[in-house]
Amino acid sequence: MSGATSGRRGVFVVFEGIEGSGKSTQARMLSEWLAARGVPHGRVREPGGTPVGEEIRRLILESDHLPARAELFLALAARALHVDEVLAPALAAGEVVVADRYELSTFAYQGYGRGLPLEEVRRMNELATGGLSPDVTLLLEVPVAVGEARRREAGRGADRIEGAGPAFHARVAEAYALLAETEPRVERVDATADPEQVHAEVLRRLNARFPETFPLRAG
Repeated sequence: MSGATSGRRGVFVVFEGIEGSGKSTQARMLSEWLAARGVPHGRVREPGGTPVGEEIRRLILESDHLPARAELFLALAARALHVDEVLAPALAAGEVVVADRYELSTFAYQGYGRGLPLEEVRRMNELATGGLSPDVTLLLEVPVAVGEARRREAGRGADRIEGAGPAFHARVAEAYALLAETEPRVERVDATADPEQVHAEVLRRLNARFPETFPLRAG
């Protein structure tokens, strides 16, 4: 993360979506856009973001056998560390935080995808986050088949989550569509276009909400 800025709280921007929706690419592009303008910011990912969190990420993605409840508890342990050690201090320092996944992933993957009781998942997440919610969540939407094709084209093997099967990923995609209608401050973005077009739309949405932080030149 960069150094402190003004006394204003920073802006917490989260990218969400199914596998292959372009979250990492769009987070990187937004980070580069902010860096080019000298905006103090940090780019993070979940699970991860701290040394312990990165080890938890490895366990979640690589373990041969991990029951749904254990997966949830690991993800939330990583989030609690991330909030306390990285996210909350950066936002208090006035930085923009650009995150690849946050709490909507937990609701979609462990709640809907793994079939855990959603209200219980929400209560445990509230404890893990200490009430820290995104200022905006950009939900990048692509069909499941498109996301899977992108992964194959990139030549990446499937990790434990990516290899969970089509029924699981269909539930996750359906969950995101439902959550977009009920969760606050969610922007649905068509991510089927090329990355530059999606990036331009992301900037337009951010400018509409936070014009001082994400100014766009006229014309």
